[in-house]
Amino acid sequence: MANLNDILILLPELYLVVAACLLLLLDAFMKPEQRPLLHWLSIAVLLVGVYLVVEGQPSQAVTAFNGMFVRDGVAEVLKVFALLSTVLVFVYAKPYLMDRKLFIGEFYTLTIFAVIGIMLLVSAGSLITVYLGLEQLTLSSYALVALNRDSRLSSEAAIKYFVLGALASGMLLYGMSMVYGATGTLDLAHLHMAATQTSMPNLLVFGLIFMIVGIAFKLGAAPFHMWIPDVYQGAPTAVTIFIGSAPKLAAFGMAYRLLANGLGDLAHHWQLMLACLAVLSLAIGNVVALVQTNLKRLLAYSTISHMGYLLLGLVNAGPEGYASALFYAISYALMSAAAFGVILALARAGFECEEIDDLKGLNQRSPWAAFLMMLVMFSLAGVPPMFGFFAKLLVFQAAIHAGFLWLALVGAVFAIIGLYYYLRVVKVMYFDKPVEGTEIHLQGDVSVRLVLSLNVLALLVLGLTWGPLFGWCQSVFVG
Repeated sequence: MANLNDILILLPELYLVVAACLLLLLDAFMKPEQRPLLHWLSIAVLLVGVYLVVEGQPSQAVTAFNGMFVRDGVAEVLKVFALLSTVLVFVYAKPYLMDRKLFIGEFYTLTIFAVIGIMLLVSAGSLITVYLGLEQLTLSSYALVALNRDSRLSSEAAIKYFVLGALASGMLLYGMSMVYGATGTLDLAHLHMAATQTSMPNLLVFGLIFMIVGIAFKLGAAPFHMWIPDVYQGAPTAVTIFIGSAPKLAAFGMAYRLLANGLGDLAHHWQLMLACLAVLSLAIGNVVALVQTNLKRLLAYSTISHMGYLLLGLVNAGPEGYASALFYAISYALMSAAAFGVILALARAGFECEEIDDLKGLNQRSPWAAFLMMLVMFSLAGVPPMFGFFAKLLVFQAAIHAGFLWLALVGAVFAIIGLYYYLRVVKVMYFDKPVEGTEIHLQGDVSVRLVLSLNVLALLVLGLTWGPLFGWCQSVFVG
């Protein structure tokens, strides 16, 4: 039976549910020319959500509904950046959606419902809450990918995403059932204690393997990455930017809750599994990205490689590793939003700016756009002093301290390989001649250009002043 305390603990999530339903009703009675109001209301809803998360955060971890929902420092950090990433998505998406007759209320309401799923997932205190949050996120994402019903590519991408996502969800659920069978509990705190006392350790490890499959799919780690390139390319870019940013924070939260909170005492089993996934992700992501000509597919394989780096932090299985992995997830969400934000800002009706060759001579046509894209590519590549460099450095350090020096060396080698395809984009923009008869420059109003510029410049500023943010990440694990 819920009480007032439970309601107050879930206040940000309940507020977003009510707000999303009201936006849905408002959209039903709104004329097309009034829809920009829905855009700004949706952004305001998310910003109020950020305020509720931060302002109502208790000094100590608290639980609701008999431990099924946890509100602690880790959840706070992930929720704040998931909400802010989605604000960036809304700002960047508006001109794109208007140009392609996709400026509809469903985009905003489905995205907010997906964010609610992220918030439930990162606050999960039970295997049931993990699954509920994950399904809320993925079901909304499937619909978003199919938003452009007139595009065969989007429909195909949505079907692939749905089929593979259903398969991964089934494996995760099967793993959870094995874990429940071995321990007799669904509560992650009790599971942590029961894991060492079970009389069926083999069944527990068997369940752990299937749970890691589910985590790897959500992260987009190889060999469970097959959905990422097709979904990134097929989905409208306004949807791709969301899938490539905020859900990666949810995937980290899911991994942390299941592995650290639930099965931390089995770290000696799952550390090596994550290390193998990291090597495969780094190898496949970086090597296949070398031959891509489509910018969205290149960034898709880049995502796979970046999830390999995030796994380097999780392999540490301690506060240092979790803090570095959280820091990496935040940095990647901001970098991914900036990368797709530049693509969205350069695209217009009839010109998607999805091919690398579309950027030829960009510096001559739009120097500021070329400069912004160059900073994003440098940050993704891990070039100092960009934000991405220090994120990579911290996960390497965490892996070395955990005794995985060989894994850090593998990561460093593939980081050098990855430099090639990021620098190829820079080379095309600055040294290739522009294609005759094409115009390419930043689209959108002043708000889009301003927010995009601030997002990209933040990658440089955070690279120079990353200490406070990493300190916040550390404090939620050791505080």
